[in-house]
Amino acid sequence: MNYEFESGATHCVASRILRFWGKVLPVSRQIQTLAIAAMFSLFVSPVFSASLADFAGKEGSINIAGGTAHIPVMKEVAKHIMTANPKVTVTVAGGGSGVGVKQLGEGLVDIGNTGRPITEKEMSEYNITSFAFAIDGVAIAVHAENSVSGLTTEQIKDIYAGKITNWKEVGGHDAPISLYTREDGSGTREVFVEKGIAKGDILQTAAIVSSNGAMKTAVSKDKNAIGYVGIGNVDQSIKAVQVNGIAATQENAASGKYPVTRKLYMNITNKASALTKAFIQYVLHSQEGKAAIVAAGYIPLEAVAQ
Repeated sequence: MNYEFESGATHCVASRILRFWGKVLPVSRQIQTLAIAAMFSLFVSPVFSASLADFAGKEGSINIAGGTAHIPVMKEVAKHIMTANPKVTVTVAGGGSGVGVKQLGEGLVDIGNTGRPITEKEMSEYNITSFAFAIDGVAIAVHAENSVSGLTTEQIKDIYAGKITNWKEVGGHDAPISLYTREDGSGTREVFVEKGIAKGDILQTAAIVSSNGAMKTAVSKDKNAIGYVGIGNVDQSIKAVQVNGIAATQENAASGKYPVTRKLYMNITNKASALTKAFIQYVLHSQEGKAAIVAAGYIPLEAVAQ
């Protein structure tokens, strides 16, 4: 069973208001983050609500693993819960989407995070219920000093297939292109292959990194690099190039203009405890959960059962 959490017009209204605030008031990023989360609550009447009071009297542990894009959100939410109730312990690890599903199915974790939808085989084999909670675009990243500001899907496909090997072939400097990719089983890689290079090939000689953070570090240190990361991971250390003339922003990802997008999922089995279910609901329906999603650079989704 899948649960999708759509934002739609709500995000557009909130974004416009935030842009207006940004021009008028010298607000900090933290205040802006809280403002966006608050505006989602004003414009949307949620089917459910959740708060830290839901963890009162509870005790136990929640183990989470999987997609690395999820980690900032999970850790921030876990911090709120464990501060309010020290008898609850939440551990958060990465490993990639494939690891998240495998460990969930084997009973090693309570929540297996993925940056892609659960397959029908995985859902039936492990009896998984999947909750989409955020939209994230996947940015095509180059070194901050790279003069190339935009690429087409076909150019990206040819770069990763080894047909384009020098930056001068796409308007850049005369230097060989260094390819970076994610490991097999990565949800970020799966979305990139499907939407970033139209199901094309990735050269086996491409350097493999194991997380969004590792990708950002690798690209920031290699002036000839190209890689891909969740838009929420983009900062001044790297440059996200336009794809087909569309900037890699979360607003463009949410509207559908930016082509390389995905949803982030939390997944549980039918053996999930009441504590684990409370954690899921807290991420989806609490003010703190929405604020954590926005602070990580993603766009919250609102509940619509599929």
